Amino acid sequence: MADRIAVAGANDVTSLIAAIVEENEDRFIEIRRRIHEHPEIAFEEVRTAALVAETLGSLGIEHQTGIGRTGVVGHFRGRRPGPTLLIRADMDALPMQERTGLPYASKLPNRMHACGHDLHTATVLAVGAVLKRLEDRLAGNVRLVFQPAEEAIGGAKEMITDGVMDGVDMALSLHNRPEIPVGQFGIVHGYANAAVDSFDILIRGKGGHAARPYAAIDPIVMSAQLISQLQTIVSRNVRALDACVVTVGSIHAGEARNIIPETCELKGTIRSRQPEARDAAEAGLRRICEGVASSFGASCELTYRRGTPPIFNDEAMLERTVAAIKSQIGDVAFEYEPSMGGEDFALMAEMVPSFRLLVGSSQPGRSDKVHSPVYQPDEGSIALGTLALARTAFDILA
Repeated sequence: MADRIAVAGANDVTSLIAAIVEENEDRFIEIRRRIHEHPEIAFEEVRTAALVAETLGSLGIEHQTGIGRTGVVGHFRGRRPGPTLLIRADMDALPMQERTGLPYASKLPNRMHACGHDLHTATVLAVGAVLKRLEDRLAGNVRLVFQPAEEAIGGAKEMITDGVMDGVDMALSLHNRPEIPVGQFGIVHGYANAAVDSFDILIRGKGGHAARPYAAIDPIVMSAQLISQLQTIVSRNVRALDACVVTVGSIHAGEARNIIPETCELKGTIRSRQPEARDAAEAGLRRICEGVASSFGASCELTYRRGTPPIFNDEAMLERTVAAIKSQIGDVAFEYEPSMGGEDFALMAEMVPSFRLLVGSSQPGRSDKVHSPVYQPDEGSIALGTLALARTAFDILA
């Protein structure tokens, strides 16, 4: 393989990157499987972080651990001065039981890499292996970020607090997508996913006997009115061309069938893509809560928390990525639909021009979804994601 890399020649970047990726593919598949066997949830990624640090060290890449509590950051400089490009992977798993039956399935109860963050970590490590070999050709700096606690929507904020974005000029990330066949890539223009906001509502009525509702103020009836009216936020408050979802995921009131309780608690989430939709949804929720409380002569206490914003894919970064994929692999990137899911890479994307690439991970004959106990992505997506991101980084910094 070393001979093949030498034969690739000093100027044939496409063949050189392909040869380095092929040389390392088995190694990074094995790293992915080691991570998969020992999944760790938010801010518990100690073993994973140690493996990442060990691998970076073996590649000759300087690194720091304990960034954002359990995160790892690798970095190196090209021969010539230039911008700093950050490439981010998330490392955490989910609190769920794996049921794949794979020989490298999770060895831990109620822990599973069901979202493919093990793929992401292996891919960005492999990207580091490629770019480190090409560092003499780079004008600028590479920062490899291995983030904890994406699923808990907290790791990016912790790493930013610890300075991971200091001096960064642009950023890339990836997410595997089992709806896309392996070998293809998805791109989304503009807002790629949703802001994630949450709300808690405490309705305070007046308790009483179920046989005498006229002597009480029933918070359960109020909650029914409230939930029905919340659905008008999307249909009547948000612009029809914008995206917004309002969901009540939890409701609790009372313990007995013959007692009207004093209170009813609701918990939910609002997902929105455009800032205007986000503002309209929050305003609509507050107005409805006030109106329902007034009409029943009760109180409605709303706690509203704005979470992560949507990822905004910078058009110039998107175009450079698509061009790099076409040069390295072929015409295999196509426009894909946005998601209403959340992703805290958005906090980094708010700070610098950024792009998140969707990497096809569907195995032929399967129709997997992320967050499934039987999720089995195609490991070929590691090499393909590496080819795409390494070539994009090289073209940006060369």
